Amino acid sequence: MTSVAAAPADVPAKGRSLWRDAGRRFMANKAAMTSLIVLIGVVLFTIIGPFFAKWSIEKVDWSVVGNVLTAGAPSFETGHYFGTDEVGRDLYSRVIQGTQISLLVGLVGSAIAVVVGTIYGAVAGYFGGRLDSAMMRLVDIIYSIPYMFILILLLIVFGRSFIMLFVGIGLISWLGMSRVVRGQTLTLKNREFVEAAIATGSKPRDVIFRHIVPNLLGIVAIYATLLVPEMILLESFISFLGLGVQEPNTSLGALISEGAQTMQYGTYWQLAFPLVFFITILFTFFFVGDGLRDALDPKDR
Repeated sequence: MTSVAAAPADVPAKGRSLWRDAGRRFMANKAAMTSLIVLIGVVLFTIIGPFFAKWSIEKVDWSVVGNVLTAGAPSFETGHYFGTDEVGRDLYSRVIQGTQISLLVGLVGSAIAVVVGTIYGAVAGYFGGRLDSAMMRLVDIIYSIPYMFILILLLIVFGRSFIMLFVGIGLISWLGMSRVVRGQTLTLKNREFVEAAIATGSKPRDVIFRHIVPNLLGIVAIYATLLVPEMILLESFISFLGLGVQEPNTSLGALISEGAQTMQYGTYWQLAFPLVFFITILFTFFFVGDGLRDALDPKDR
């Protein structure tokens, strides 16, 4: 008769980590994981893709000029994998640059919203009282300003550049984040660990950045992920109006605008390729954001 050896008593039981459990739930979400893999593939394409380009962004293929419908179609023989635009520039290289810029705008805009909105909302929620009221009224006032009109005015007056585009997006992108963070801070500041930190003599700055903000990372990560496609849509709309990224640089919004204008000539590829990348990026970010929200939802723990 065999006996089963008992486990050593001094072996500690493995604890369950919040982030580990969230990671398991996220990986179990097939839509989110598939979207994450596709998104990583798009990013890798923007990094590796230029090494396979036979034409630079600005170089014009003069054999295509005046005969775009036939000579400018996608072809591996000519090296124009995605075809050319109406002036003979390689669309493959331009789609890569457009994807890079659109992703950059989305990530930078989200970073501005996360940093400014988190600090602003945490300070307002922690101190409360008149300071909270004054800070939130300022948010309401900025929200009431016709944002798109102000952004277009800034781009016209100060010039259409990357810096001004980021500044214009940053003026409004943090407002929603600040409201979300403020609401969460109002709940967290009455928790035991915050009261214990205050009782030990921690300064308000230390309480906010060492105890409150780290406990907001979940909701901040979810909001930031869902904010990236919003920033990309905003930049694409501005570029579609001709006020965004200027030549020789381009973005997906600018490419889609150019492709829409030439559709009547039958050059479908000028619209199809940038539109596919644009839709793919938006959908992947939305699904990844939904997956993070479900994985970090307290009701599912």
